[in-house]
Amino acid sequence: MGGVLKGEPEVELQAGVPVDGPDLSVTVNGLRLPNPFVIASGPPGTNYAVMAKAFQEGWGAVICKTLSLDADAVVNVTPRYAQLRAFADREVVGWENIELISDRPFEAMLDDLRRLKDEFPDRVLLASIMEEYRREAWEEIIERCESAGVDGLEINFSCPHGLPERGMGMAMGQDSEMLTEVCGWINAKATVPVWAKMTPNITDISQPSRAALLGGCEGVSAINTIQSVMGVNLKTLRPEPAVEGYTTPGGYSYKAVKPIALAKVMRVAQLIRDEFGGQDKSLSGIGGVETGRDAAEFLLLGADTVQVCTGVMVHGYPLVKKLCGGLQQFMSDHDFGGIDSFKGSSLQYFTTHRDLVERQRAAIRAKKQEGILNDAEWTGEEFTSEAAKMVANK
Repeated sequence: MGGVLKGEPEVELQAGVPVDGPDLSVTVNGLRLPNPFVIASGPPGTNYAVMAKAFQEGWGAVICKTLSLDADAVVNVTPRYAQLRAFADREVVGWENIELISDRPFEAMLDDLRRLKDEFPDRVLLASIMEEYRREAWEEIIERCESAGVDGLEINFSCPHGLPERGMGMAMGQDSEMLTEVCGWINAKATVPVWAKMTPNITDISQPSRAALLGGCEGVSAINTIQSVMGVNLKTLRPEPAVEGYTTPGGYSYKAVKPIALAKVMRVAQLIRDEFGGQDKSLSGIGGVETGRDAAEFLLLGADTVQVCTGVMVHGYPLVKKLCGGLQQFMSDHDFGGIDSFKGSSLQYFTTHRDLVERQRAAIRAKKQEGILNDAEWTGEEFTSEAAKMVANK
């Protein structure tokens, strides 16, 4: 694992627990993770083999690729990815996908989940699920996923392509009224923790997040991919990725989206702090995480866990060792013994622009009180006192 990760700290993991260094364990909605790094729903969670690999490498939790009852209605195409690369060194900085949810038979995926829980009983496994606007379908998929032994559910209210054409994914997540109703159905049925995965393709992410939490969800995951068009091939004049010369807007991810993701996570964290304090509501941050330092930023803004998808597709499952090592290095630099020591610490420093103006004005007034800033400020009447204010060794 070279390139941008060359020289990044790395730590050995045993069942996800670092062999030394600061404690990275977290407990979220009653689920104990050996570290806060979670495989996000997507290609890294498509089947038993890849999810087992994630646990073997030490990931704190795994969320499988999104499931629906009728996998026959899911038909993927190829090519379905496009990359954005830096001009100078061709480093991948952005990634677009037009991939749909799991196209594997639902029962086959359930068999994989059962096998994983049999082989890794102490590790945290969540099922990502999605359905249409039918209560009976949600109730069925929840009951069958829970029968497979999953520890929690993540509800995909945010896929930005393909599924919204059927009123699923992002189409549902952008409608707060519908979201409240559907979350009510889900949480009336579920007996395990439920996280609602939010779309960034909305003006104010706090509105659907509030609806999901009021609907009984224990947590929010943010963000899913950003609706995008990666570009147009200037030779063929066709947009990318082209399937028989055509495409559809897809979901944008990886390191280029991190500033947007941090802003959305900050807003959801403020919502949880201000409106759901003391209610054990959680936040899982997603978007552009490649290093332990990236993860520290999400945790500082109030995330409890940090999910990674595209980073695994670029660097592989061993990435978790560098994520844990980098996070531990940050913690050691600040003498933090555990994640609770700093989680949400930076959230307090966000304010309004009006308040920023007032703070700056106050700072300027204070500096003027401390001494003369330029020769034009000297006065004849207070000359000696003005001079005295600027003496260092009184």
